[in-house]
Amino acid sequence: MAIPGKVTKIRGDEAYVDFGGVRRWANVSLVDAKVGSYVIVHAGFAIQVLDEREAKETLKLWGQVLEGAKDA
Repeated sequence: MAIPGKVTKIRGDEAYVDFGGVRRWANVSLVDAKVGSYVIVHAGFAIQVLDEREAKETLKLWGQVLEGAKDA
């Protein structure tokens, strides 16, 4: 599964990505990520840069999925 997150820091080919409170390092060598941009991360690699609107919509949908999983 690929998850969107916001880049908060970049160090070489790695970026510190905030996934809504959970923060992890991800490899960004495959994309042109900058601090403040949103990326889709899969298996530790950023595979796509998203615009902010697209990222927030995706995060909203993830939130709905997780809420539905709690109710099941």
